[in-house]
Amino acid sequence: MTFVSDIQAVERDRFITAMRQVASSVTVVTTDGAAGRHGATVSAFNSLSADPPSVLICLRSDSRIARAVVENGSYCVNVLPDTCSDMAGRFAGAQDAELADRFDGIDLVASDMKCPVLAGSTAFHCTLGQSVEQGSHLILIGHVTQIFEGGASPLAYMDGRFHRVLPH
Repeated sequence: MTFVSDIQAVERDRFITAMRQVASSVTVVTTDGAAGRHGATVSAFNSLSADPPSVLICLRSDSRIARAVVENGSYCVNVLPDTCSDMAGRFAGAQDAELADRFDGIDLVASDMKCPVLAGSTAFHCTLGQSVEQGSHLILIGHVTQIFEGGASPLAYMDGRFHRVLPH
């Protein structure tokens, strides 16, 4: 793959303004292993392939969660239900000054998945397959090894606010 470095990119502020108009599911990425148990709110999550089942997430390459996922070699994408905006804030760090552990008091699903599964979420447990650095972020491709189906409508995020997904 060739990357052409002389492409004229749009201005950063214009890009951010346009991306604020794109709705995305709100997820909490969790990991556990040698690097410890960590969790962070992430909006960059997509399915990648059904053959084999794989997904991707994008994490700031200098973040604690990115380092932990790479060292642990696995992660779980928890798609939050639309009733969990408070949980999204918690795992985004809104309560870090008051909480020593973001998982304190959070209901976890009892499962055989290695990484924590947040109660009510639809969860994709992944083994890390590939990591690609792009700008300030790592694109982490995971092979889906287990699924927990929460069955709830997802929490969405757009234009700096949480939203509910409603049928058309």
